[in-house]
Amino acid sequence: MSEVVLLGDEAVALGAVHAGLTAAYAYPGTPSTEILEYLIRHEGKHGRPHASWCANEKTAYESALGVSFAGCRTLVAMKHVGLNVAADPFVNSALVAIQGGLVLAVADDPGMHSSQNEQDSRFYADFARVICLEPANQQEAYDMTREAFDLSERFEIPVMIRLVTRLAHSRTVVRTAEPRAEKSPSKLRDGASSWILMPHIARRRWHELLLRQQEIGACTEASRHNPLRLNEERRDLGIITTGIARNYFVENAEDLGFAPSHLHVGAYPFPVAKIRRLASHVKRLMVFEEGYPYLERQLRGILPLAVEIQGKESGHVPAEGELNPDIVRRALGLPEIGKVTGLRAPCRRIAQISHRQCPHRDRVRSPYGWPAGRCPRGGRAAAGARAPPPRCGSRGRNGISRSGPVPRSRRRPRTRSGRPRPSPRSSRAESISSAR
Repeated sequence: MSEVVLLGDEAVALGAVHAGLTAAYAYPGTPSTEILEYLIRHEGKHGRPHASWCANEKTAYESALGVSFAGCRTLVAMKHVGLNVAADPFVNSALVAIQGGLVLAVADDPGMHSSQNEQDSRFYADFARVICLEPANQQEAYDMTREAFDLSERFEIPVMIRLVTRLAHSRTVVRTAEPRAEKSPSKLRDGASSWILMPHIARRRWHELLLRQQEIGACTEASRHNPLRLNEERRDLGIITTGIARNYFVENAEDLGFAPSHLHVGAYPFPVAKIRRLASHVKRLMVFEEGYPYLERQLRGILPLAVEIQGKESGHVPAEGELNPDIVRRALGLPEIGKVTGLRAPCRRIAQISHRQCPHRDRVRSPYGWPAGRCPRGGRAAAGARAPPPRCGSRGRNGISRSGPVPRSRRRPRTRSGRPRPSPRSSRAESISSAR
């Protein structure tokens, strides 16, 4: 076991490698791009696993399916809107016989930092009737990815890992486990008919998937990713968090003065029995989830009307954008933390360097200017906004003189090699002297 500093995306990639990954496919799209970039670097250094960009998300998913049919473990990565492109093979892959573990890593983008919408990939997992794991930190991203391959092979379904931007693009220390060996290719257990979805085969496979739902639900109900903690002394408030929203709640929980009953959901299908147990213990439920109010809407269908549910649907939490500690704090009814005042950032000074060969000849912005007020080539940088233009130490070369820059109209043209081109007057004088 070792410790490494990883992005959330890189934690997923390394977790897949240590789970015995054979091949990975993806189409680039922020915030998921770093997953395959890490695997490509790993392949270049160690020779395995195979990692390849594809023409689009659909072809990437279909390539991963081919590896799974051969009995090897495979990963496919994309951003949330890319799953729209891969929706056809993704939904249908829940009906075929997954032989080698197939994990889909999807990075959602609440707040639309680099996307055209805020759609929530948990709806796709529910639509396909497959397991979705939602890590709250980079360590869980690593651990859940390793576990996802086992779940995929156990239930013969693809498993989704749902990331969000803040988790995908932040770093922390991750403790790794012992790597597993890759699986060797094997023949299909049930023959080719187990992955050909003709209508009579698809009906049978759909029936089998529905029968497995009870077993899948029991698995997530007992999952360590769905912990429930009840406060026997306080029954006025219960908290439900999902994914990274747990971090924002924990950051503010101490200021409440008591520890409310808390259920965290990191594995879907969500634990219905635990939710009902929590709801029977408290008078009011508050839901914090990143993305759409997916879980909050589901609660309104499984809980009695007497239980008050607060979240994005009720207006207690903003319906758009990312969650953050301040939003969670306001929803909990806690006073805002005062902002630090009285601090001034250093003035941004502009050093304008004129020397042509100086790497900083353009306008260089620095809070403190050049060390000792000098350009690396010996020129002096401006000491402030009202300082005279800086000058370099060159003597008339490249259009620079000690008195400052020479206008372009007065500069001597240069040859391709960089030498000054002789003026017509000097060339004529040279020709006359040579003739004499």
